[in-house]
Amino acid sequence: MEQQLCPRFEKAMELISKRWVGLILFDLLEGPKRFSEMESDLPISGRLLSDRLKLLEKEGIVQRQIYSEFPVRVEYSLSEKGRALEPVIKEIQNWADAYITREEVEVKE
Repeated sequence: MEQQLCPRFEKAMELISKRWVGLILFDLLEGPKRFSEMESDLPISGRLLSDRLKLLEKEGIVQRQIYSEFPVRVEYSLSEKGRALEPVIKEIQNWADAYITREEVEVKE
């Protein structure tokens, strides 16, 4: 008997495993950030960061706050839905700390 994956679980895994999404979420756990701060924190192009933030905003995971200052200030933060991922992200970090060696990371780089 073949067991089917839950479509919601599959959607969640597809979203979270999309390249750079995990690192963006991890970065935003520290609190609201400007685009330029995130761009300097992450090894990702501005165009791709913008695409991922739009995707996460559309999914209701990230919220964008525009401040009417001069120049205009835009900050990104995790929504309630995004904050709910914090324990998941922290557990992945714990797992990585316990099971991923420096050598494995250096081989990739």
